[in-house]
Order: sequence, then structure tokens, then C-alpha cells
Amino acid sequence: MLRGAVQSPYDNAELFLRVMDVVFLAGALVVSVLLNEGRLGDNIYMLFTTALLVFQLCARFWGLYGSWQLLPLREEMRQIVLVWSAVLAVLLAIGFTLHVTAHYSRLSLGVWALAVPMLMIGLRAALRHQIERNARRGVDIRILAFVGANRAADRIANHFKTRMWSGLRVAGVYDDRAVKRLNLQSLSLIGNMDTLVRDAKAGRVDFVFITLPACAEQRIEHVVRELADTTASVFIVPDARIFERGNANWREIAGHPIISVYDTPFFGVSGLLKRLEDIVVSSLILALISPLLLAIAAAVRFTSPGPVIFKQRRYGLNGQIVEVWKFRSMTVTENGDTVVQARRGDSRITPLGAFLRRTSLDELPQFFNVLQGRMSIVGPRPHAVAHNEQYRALIHGYMLRHKVKPGITGWAQINGWRGETDCVEKMEKRVEYDMQYIQNWSLIMDLRIIVATLFKGFRNANAY
Repeated sequence: MLRGAVQSPYDNAELFLRVMDVVFLAGALVVSVLLNEGRLGDNIYMLFTTALLVFQLCARFWGLYGSWQLLPLREEMRQIVLVWSAVLAVLLAIGFTLHVTAHYSRLSLGVWALAVPMLMIGLRAALRHQIERNARRGVDIRILAFVGANRAADRIANHFKTRMWSGLRVAGVYDDRAVKRLNLQSLSLIGNMDTLVRDAKAGRVDFVFITLPACAEQRIEHVVRELADTTASVFIVPDARIFERGNANWREIAGHPIISVYDTPFFGVSGLLKRLEDIVVSSLILALISPLLLAIAAAVRFTSPGPVIFKQRRYGLNGQIVEVWKFRSMTVTENGDTVVQARRGDSRITPLGAFLRRTSLDELPQFFNVLQGRMSIVGPRPHAVAHNEQYRALIHGYMLRHKVKPGITGWAQINGWRGETDCVEKMEKRVEYDMQYIQNWSLIMDLRIIVATLFKGFRNANAY
């Protein structure tokens, strides 16, 4: 078996991908323009230079080239489409601002816009296919071993066993404990720490993942010190229990790495993009539905006594109290320490209110809350303060959903978890989906949720 213990042909794959992406950007543009227009003008060179600069910035921002061998192809395809879409959006904005869009052929640019991501994805698919093909033949394989048998080692081992295109083969785990004390599922015990050092020195191990718990500091230091006399690449995997606590990720302060366990995804550029999304989308929607808002307001006013708008105190970002607006759908306006959820056949609901609640039209005034900055278009649905206090005592991690602004629609709602929560299990599922949204947020995910809401989010059997 040819392992390539010192240098693999794929070690420089990231540089190869970077170079080829530039070639695709330039080549696809030149070929498209020559085929459609027959010549290259100065405007084409300006377009390529600008596109290349914007592409490099976007690729860096979204981590397109980071740890490419550890990502599945579909995830890398998603990143490519996201980065290229951002590049095209910036180029269009620049073109309209400078009034130069008329200088370019729409056909040429259209072919270029489609060809570039297809070429990038095709290259990555071919590269992964070649790596997997070689791996099945036992060529250019890298041997990966673990130090410390635990769930983290099992999970990482399973990850690589199903991803032969990574070029890594899992050998097993080294541990000083007896086999009967180990809870091995996906890994086999191949020796103790002394065996590990001998194998690494002999070149039989290329990568070592130390998955010992944080409390085993002395053992970790000993292993790291011993492996310094080998050519193996050594990685320390932080305690998996820390990363199971939510949206954990790496940060750096004063040169020291830290792990963010609980935090919001909307900081820096992401927060700016989220706010821009809210302003643009809510403004467009309010402009379109203004006649409907007036009609519903008049209907509420003349069909039952009471205010048109029901303002209820809810928890917003970071647990701050905000007022959320809705069209009044009941004969009461409960907003105190005790709020009774609406139930099927609830006598407090007006005839018009029943229709508004079934169709979610009672939520429309919340687009004004979005413009005010109290809410977001997409996010966890806000609950009454009384319900928050009730469920935070029953559901572990409940308040983490308030690390982001509450939303008009959300991941939980389009997956069927809306309406009455007459048991703790239903609220647990809603919170579970809310946390999935917070941990996996992206602009693309927001757009998916908005589109899904248009088709299936307004009506639901659980809304009454």
C-alpha cells in the first residue's frame, strides 16, 4: 500500500484549486466574449479584475478553501454557489452605480455566470473521485489514529470511514486502559501509548487525533512531547462535551484560542447582512400589503369592541422585553403574569379573529416591529413573557433562543411546530428547531424559510 507518509499529491490541492478557480474566471469570460462578440475590449479586462478581487474577498469570508478535504461535496457546492452569487450581486451593484451595464453583452455575461460555478464544482468532483479511486486501490492513503477512546473519537472515525475521498484511513485508537473499560463502537484498540510512539516513529501513522478529556492534561502533555520526535501530524480535539452545548466555535483573543459555547451568529458582517435583509424585505412587503392592512384594521374595528392592534409584551433579543403587535383576534387582551394560550374552540376568539389566526393574517403588523428593530423576518417565534417564565424552568437551554431577535416566521414554524403547545414535548420540539436555526443560520437558509412560508407557513392545522 502506497501511503505517502511524507508528502501526498493532494497536499497542494488547495493551491491547485485557487489557481484553477482564477483560470476558470478568466477563461470562461474570454471564451464567452469571443464566441458571442468576436473580440475583447478594455471593459472585459476591467470586469475580470473587479470580479477576481470580489471573488477572493467573498471566498475568504465564507471559507471556501478552508479544510476542503473535510467537507462533503454538497457542502462545498453550496459554498461555491453562495460565493459566486455574492460576486455577481456586487458586480451588478457596481455596474448599475457606474452606469456601465450597457457596455457588456447580456448573453456573454449569462454564459460566464453559469459556466464558472459549473467548472469549479466539476473540478472538485473530479478531484474527490480521483482521491477516492486511489484510496480504494490503497494508493496515497494517509493513516489516522486516535489517542483516547470516547464518543469524540467514534464520531470522527465514522466521519472519515464514510468519506474515502478525504484520502484518510482510520487505523484505530491507542489507549492505556484495558479493553473491558473502553466503550468502543467504531474503533478497534491497536495498542497503548508506547505502541503509538513506536508506530509514529516507524512512519506507520500519519495523523494523530488526541481525544483525551481536558482533565487528562498531564497525559496529553506526555503524548505531545513523545510525538515531537516523529513526523506525524498531531491534533488535539477539544472535549466533545463542550461542543455539544450548542453553537460552539473557535475565537481568538490576544493570541489565545477560546471556545464560544453560547453566542449569537449575528455579529460583525453577519449582523449587518441580517439587518439589511430585514429592512429590505419588510419594506417591500409593507408596500405590497398596505391595502390589506387597512382592510383588516377596519374589519377588526367594526366587528368587535376593543383596540385594532393588540400589543403584547414578549421577550426579544437577549431577553429584553419588547412589544409585539398583532391584529386583535380575541375579545380579551391578556398581557399580565398569566396568559392562557388559545385552544381549539376558544370562546374568546372572535369570528373574524378565527379566520385571521388560521391564515396568520393577524401577524402582519409585526412587519412594523421588524422595521423598528424589535423583531426579524426570520427567527424563533416570540412567546408571551408568562409562557417564557413557565418553560424556561422546564426545558434546558430554553432561553438560548433569545440570543437572536424573534421572528415573524421561523424554522420551527415551517416544519409544523406552531400553534398551541399543550404539552412540554411540543415546546421542546419547537425549541429544538429554533436552536437548529441559530446554529446553522445563513442568508440562504433565511430565503428558504421565507419561500417555504409563502407556500405552507400561513395555514396550519395547529393554528387556532
